Amino acid sequence: MQPAIKDYDYIISGAGCSGISLLLRILQEPMLRNKTILIIDNDTKELNDRTWCFWETGYGFLENLVLHRWNNLTLYTDKTKLPLAIAPYAYKMIRGIDMYNYSRNVTLKRTKIVWHKANITAIGNTEDRAFVIAEGIEYTAQYVFNSILFEEEKKSFEKANCYKLLQHFKGWVIETKEPIFNSDEATFMDFRVSQDKGAAFVYVLPTSPTKALVEYTFFNEQLLDKNAYDSLLKEYLSTYLKQTDYMILETEYGVIPMTNYHFKNHEGNVINIGTAGGWTKASSGFTFQFIQKNAKTIADSLVAEESPVIKKGFLQKRYSLYDATLLNVLANKKMEARDVFYKLFSKQKATSILRFLDNESNLIEDLKILSSVPTAIFLPAALQEIFSSGKKEK
Repeated sequence: MQPAIKDYDYIISGAGCSGISLLLRILQEPMLRNKTILIIDNDTKELNDRTWCFWETGYGFLENLVLHRWNNLTLYTDKTKLPLAIAPYAYKMIRGIDMYNYSRNVTLKRTKIVWHKANITAIGNTEDRAFVIAEGIEYTAQYVFNSILFEEEKKSFEKANCYKLLQHFKGWVIETKEPIFNSDEATFMDFRVSQDKGAAFVYVLPTSPTKALVEYTFFNEQLLDKNAYDSLLKEYLSTYLKQTDYMILETEYGVIPMTNYHFKNHEGNVINIGTAGGWTKASSGFTFQFIQKNAKTIADSLVAEESPVIKKGFLQKRYSLYDATLLNVLANKKMEARDVFYKLFSKQKATSILRFLDNESNLIEDLKILSSVPTAIFLPAALQEIFSSGKKEK
C-alpha cells in the first residue's frame, strides 16, 4: 500500500542498521518526536539476517536489545592462544531481527511515522527539498538519509584508484548436544585456519553452553562460492571444536567493503549514512559503533536545527591514514593479518587496541600502538599513502 502523503520532514532510505539506528535516535529527542518520517526498504525485515557484535563500556543506547555479552575474549594464531583482558569493556551481541522488531514496535502507534515496502530507484534534490523515487512514486522531504549504494556510486567505486579489499563472511548459529561452550568467553579471532585464500579467521560467540554463532571471515579481494563457506565451517567445527553432530539454527552471510575510497557523505539534502556514507572502518570492517556515534551526531544536529552533514575534525582524519596504511600492507601482502593483529594485541593492552579501533585513542596511545608493528614494513607504507594522498589533492 502506498503512503497517503508524499511529503515528509525526513525520509530514511533503507531500513538496515544505520537507518533504524538513526530512526531510534530521532525518536529519543522530544523536539523531534512530531516530525513526519517515511522509512522505505524493499524487505519487510522479518528474518534474522544479521548479527552485530561490538565492544562498549557501561550501559549502551541499545542495551535492551543486547542478546549476550562476553567479558573475556581470546585470539588464536597457529601457535598461540592469547587471552584478552577487555574490562571495563564488554563484547556485546545484537541480533538484526530484534532491532527490526523493536523499531517497528516503538513506532506502532506513531501515526507520523510510515513504513513502506518498495524498491527505491532514485534519490536526488530539488531546489529546497530532497526526493526519493520508489515504485514510480516521488516522495519528498527536508532531508533524505540514504544507506543504499546505487549503481552510479558502485561504478565510480569500481573505477576509482583505491584499495578494494572485502570482508566477507558466513556464519551459522549452531546447537550442540553436549555443553561444550563457555558462554562468558568468546573467540574474537581464530587465525589457526588456512591463510591460503588470504587473511582468514573465525569468530566463536557462545550464547549458552550448547549454542554459539560460528562465523568464518575473510579479508581479501575475491568472494568464495557459497558452498565453499559451508565446507570451511564444517571443517572448522570438526577440527577445532570436535563437533560433527549439531543443528544449524540460523545462517547469515555478508560482504563489507574495506576500502579507502571516499564515499560521498552528502549531496545537497541527501545525507548518506552507513557504508554508503563511509561509516565503515576501512581497515577492519567494523561499523556498528560508528553508526551509533554518527546517528547521535545527526540527531543532535537536527535538534539544533543545524546541517546534519558530518565533518571529520583534523585529528580524526589521522585514522584515515592509519586505515590506508594497513590496507596497503594487507593488499600488497607485505605482512599477514594474523601477524599484525597478534603483534598489536600481544604488545599492548587490549583496551588500548579497542579504543584505537574505535577511533577514540589519543596521540600518545597511537604512537605506542604503532610501535608494536614492524617499522620497516609500516613506515614506507604510511609514507606511500601520504604521498599518494597529496597527489590526489592536487
